Amino acid sequence: MGDPLRHTAVAQLDGSPRRRYYTGRDLARAVAVEDLRAMTHRRMPRFVLEYLEGGAEEEASLARDRSAYGYWRFLPRQLVDVSQRTLATPLLGREASMPLVVAPTGLNSLFRHHADTLLAQAAAACGVPFVQSTMSNDPMEEVARVPGLRHWWQLYVFGGEEVWQELLRRADAAGCEALVLTTNAQIFGNREWSTRTQATKTRLSPSSAIDAALHPRWLASTLLAHGMPAFRNVVDFVPKDRRGFFETAFWIREHQPASLSWRTVERIRQRWRKPFLLKGLLHPDDVRRALDAGVDGIVLSTHGGRQLDWTVAPLEVLPEARAIVGQRVALYVSGGLRRGTDLLKALALGADAALAGRAVLYGLCAGGAAGAQRALEILHQEALDAMGLLGVPSARELEPGYLRAVDAPGPAEPAARQGHRDWASDVSSR
Repeated sequence: MGDPLRHTAVAQLDGSPRRRYYTGRDLARAVAVEDLRAMTHRRMPRFVLEYLEGGAEEEASLARDRSAYGYWRFLPRQLVDVSQRTLATPLLGREASMPLVVAPTGLNSLFRHHADTLLAQAAAACGVPFVQSTMSNDPMEEVARVPGLRHWWQLYVFGGEEVWQELLRRADAAGCEALVLTTNAQIFGNREWSTRTQATKTRLSPSSAIDAALHPRWLASTLLAHGMPAFRNVVDFVPKDRRGFFETAFWIREHQPASLSWRTVERIRQRWRKPFLLKGLLHPDDVRRALDAGVDGIVLSTHGGRQLDWTVAPLEVLPEARAIVGQRVALYVSGGLRRGTDLLKALALGADAALAGRAVLYGLCAGGAAGAQRALEILHQEALDAMGLLGVPSARELEPGYLRAVDAPGPAEPAARQGHRDWASDVSSR
């Protein structure tokens, strides 16, 4: 992803003054998501960090998700009364404190015990929805008991149809507000760097095991006190001899059907009558097809850069997707969000909301529910401050006129890729 301090060199002379992100334990001293990320890197062992941070193969999609935000620069308006500003926005018909959703993420007990519940608590405290993953570790019924939670359920299709039908029944009974079907994970992405931390599918390499043992704070909050986590929402569907942590994960990967199709979407739509979103679309033709499928929302996503490498970034297809769907369905974007200004750019380009995954996980790793809440608060405050400087009193007023595309690669884009045509400049010329 490049040097995280790459933008600060202009304010330094030969590296002076020396600059470092905060890596201590006081969450109040984390003034940016990158501070929470630095705290996470100090606390977590290497194999956990590779799972959290890494992408597929050359990680070009991972880098593009982030660098795409750098193609857009603000055109602020002045002499606008911004004394009263708000990010409050309706999401699926209900008001949220800001147009942001905590993205679905799996295997979170690698970071902290009861991590899914902690993320839900942070989302509820900040007034935004939380999407719980099929591959989460806390039972959906327990997460649903978090006071004030807007609880959405993310679905992976695996095994026979009776599996997803039972998961939908449970999600409905637990009061889940919406269903989010992931469409781009039926074949597992080639995540090479994460694989290199393991000797086999179910055992860490010796160096990774030693490194994990040298992180006592992480061990104390995960394996030592609570043992290996389980996938408690799906473990009953897995053969008894495959119910270990790693064994379950790989069994489910092996039983995700490559035959997932629009026919499957139709059958799920027939059974789920609440809001239904498709996550993982990028191609404009799929966006059009989703309208015909009767879904209530679309999430443009590369799965965090962890599936197909060398894709476009969701942000790059966002304006075209908005032109296709108009106001007929909700349109969300997921991937690469680290700043409140990123959120504003996504909204100006046509998103109804953005999903935040790693940004909130950094807070979780750094400080549990309080850390995840701190991440959301930082994003909210950054966005609110930027709105004042941009001359926008309400998030609902953001539109493309506040942005201009720059014909240059984003800061995280390797020089070798500069010859590729910039999609953002194409959009600005239309």
